[in-house]
Amino acid sequence: MRTILVSNIKGGVGKTTIATHLAAFFAGHGHKTALADLDRQKSSLGWLKTRPDTAAAILGLDWVKEIGKPPSGTGRLVIDAPAAMRPKDVEDLIRMSDIVVLPVLPGAFDEAATARFLDKLEEVKAIAKAKVPVAIVGNRLRARTKAADRLDTFLAGAGHQVVARLRDSQMYTDLAADGLTLFDQKAKRAADLRADWEPLLAFVG
Repeated sequence: MRTILVSNIKGGVGKTTIATHLAAFFAGHGHKTALADLDRQKSSLGWLKTRPDTAAAILGLDWVKEIGKPPSGTGRLVIDAPAAMRPKDVEDLIRMSDIVVLPVLPGAFDEAATARFLDKLEEVKAIAKAKVPVAIVGNRLRARTKAADRLDTFLAGAGHQVVARLRDSQMYTDLAADGLTLFDQKAKRAADLRADWEPLLAFVG
């Protein structure tokens, strides 16, 4: 089983959007996929409830009260972690993960919070010894803006691999309302936005 942890101590950076997209991609490619939700808002589980039966099946796991175990035979586990977590819980999740995906938005507050989180991650032995790679994802980017340029500068100096830069689009919100992702759509616009994901998908395997 391959486990991907989507995490950042800063809220509102798009963790659930990235987690649901990764889960939908894996499920659509024939992997038995589970999506674990640790956030009290249960956004990922709510998204799964609206997902149509015609879409690739994803098993939802409610880990809000306690970190559990996926069912036997699970090929891909995506963990949607909340912003506020105890350090021990973060370490436990990292130890059970193969990759940490860390979304960050353009903006001084987001960058500062992400920098603090990266510092904390460096204290975790699995990260420090490079056993669990960290994939930084620039999210909701708008081209040719000062915020995007500043984020590029921040990411370049983060000390971890910047894997992907995802453009901002209303399509993400529209699809999420129906329990869907870009990977469930054949429209040309969806295909165009999916290209942003290719480096991340190659990285997480």
